[in-house]
Amino acid sequence: MAVPLAFFGVFFAYPVALIVSRGLKDGGRWQFARIGEVVTDPRIGDVLWFTTWQAAASTALTLLLALPGAYVFARFDFPGKQLLRAVVTVPFVLPTVVVGSAFLALLGRGGLLDELWGVRLDTTVWAILLAHVFFNYAVVVRTVGGLWAQLDPRQEEAARVLGAGRFAAWRRVTLPALGPAVAAAALMVFLFTFTSFGVVQILGGPRYATLEVEIYQQTAQLLDLPTAAVLTLVQFVAVAALLAVHAWTVRRRESTLKLVDASRTARRPSGAAQWALLASVLAVVALLLLVPLVVLVLRSFDGPDGYGLAFYRALASAGDNGGTFLVAPLETIGNSLAYGLAATAVAVVVGGLAAAALTRREGRLVRGFDALLMLPLGTSAVTVGFGFLIALDEPPLDLRTSWILVPLAQALVGVPFVVRTMLPVLRAVDVRLREAAAVLGASPLRAWREVDLPLVGRALAVAAGFAFAVSLGEFGATVFIARPDSPTLPVAVARLLGRPGELNYGQAMALSTVLMLVCAVALLVLERVRTDRTGEF
Repeated sequence: MAVPLAFFGVFFAYPVALIVSRGLKDGGRWQFARIGEVVTDPRIGDVLWFTTWQAAASTALTLLLALPGAYVFARFDFPGKQLLRAVVTVPFVLPTVVVGSAFLALLGRGGLLDELWGVRLDTTVWAILLAHVFFNYAVVVRTVGGLWAQLDPRQEEAARVLGAGRFAAWRRVTLPALGPAVAAAALMVFLFTFTSFGVVQILGGPRYATLEVEIYQQTAQLLDLPTAAVLTLVQFVAVAALLAVHAWTVRRRESTLKLVDASRTARRPSGAAQWALLASVLAVVALLLLVPLVVLVLRSFDGPDGYGLAFYRALASAGDNGGTFLVAPLETIGNSLAYGLAATAVAVVVGGLAAAALTRREGRLVRGFDALLMLPLGTSAVTVGFGFLIALDEPPLDLRTSWILVPLAQALVGVPFVVRTMLPVLRAVDVRLREAAAVLGASPLRAWREVDLPLVGRALAVAAGFAFAVSLGEFGATVFIARPDSPTLPVAVARLLGRPGELNYGQAMALSTVLMLVCAVALLVLERVRTDRTGEF
């Protein structure tokens, strides 16, 4: 636990605590009255209310559309299922700026709906809700569907034999068993939408702002650190409460269910109703997940002289972006790949050690340690990024001009995915194998190398893949610390979208397409490598 604790202490707790303390101190004295002033501000109250209700609405809409998909992936066996599973997961690892770009191309000015029917939904709450469903659909499908596939269908069949109807049997037998998984998925979706930044920043316009967007505006545009510090504390308290409830639902799910092999529960659809359900789920996936991505790709080729590679060729020149970058936008691809590889290495080491520690001990200390590892997913990435600039500016940690600063921030987001992927597999390793190796004279290090590593090798590869994909898309912290001469892909997309002109917009679409393809390839490779479907998403 020492290495993960040191890593999170230096690169997470210290920067966040320092920026909050700077915002709440004046002349060396704490100004706690500022908390009441900010919380009671009517404008901030409107931001808090919008953040909460849009997260609740996004969660409800995601559950409504994704739960039928979870059932189809859990109980049906059909051609192309593995490929479709990867396709469904691609939106989750896409950077939020790419998601915003895709829906901007679909719903915004000059978008598909605007051209066909003259309808624009950008700067409306509907665009935000649909983008959140697009982003979180896979969370419900994989979290709930993964458990649903392992529930013994004979229990529901027994209830029907005893006289219960199909719906009554599902409501009394299956739904209570799925309850913890549905609650866990709902909490994760609420968490991601509660802290939404890139989607709201691009699609919400000046009218809508979440807490994360407001923190960014107070920090980067208004330089009002006291208000930003208070909002960070509010968000931190809310996220900590959500993670505590999530941990409770996970423990309840793990301790109360008797599961079977998922391969025994899937079958080919039979009957008109099941085929209709499969067709409706495929239609939702096509309309909600595929159409925005297809429109994004088409917009990247739709140049001033018709369809072609004009926008992609413009990416290779630093002089064609109106001074937006010091380097050609195409160079951001190499920057992102290099940063992503470095962040993956850090995340795998830190997350692997943390997962190993969590399998060795039990108790409140370990549960608290597990919750700590998840906090970066819900803490303001803007605060972390700005905290890096303030905290890591003096020896021996003067890293402001170092390239390693970006991978460190990205690794903070990658570590939770490594832990969640590795933990179930490590817990499944029979402790008697390690004991047998120790009896035969193996040291703890050799026992890990000879026993654990061969068993968890595939999970380690999957964890590294997820960390790499997530690192590529990190935006909230990177936008503060990426150097002007070496921006990442998400930062480049956001800067291009923030400048007027058809050329900048087209280059943003082209860069978003490149980033989408990189993430999609990574997910397809992971689906071929992954054999265990029982992990914690």
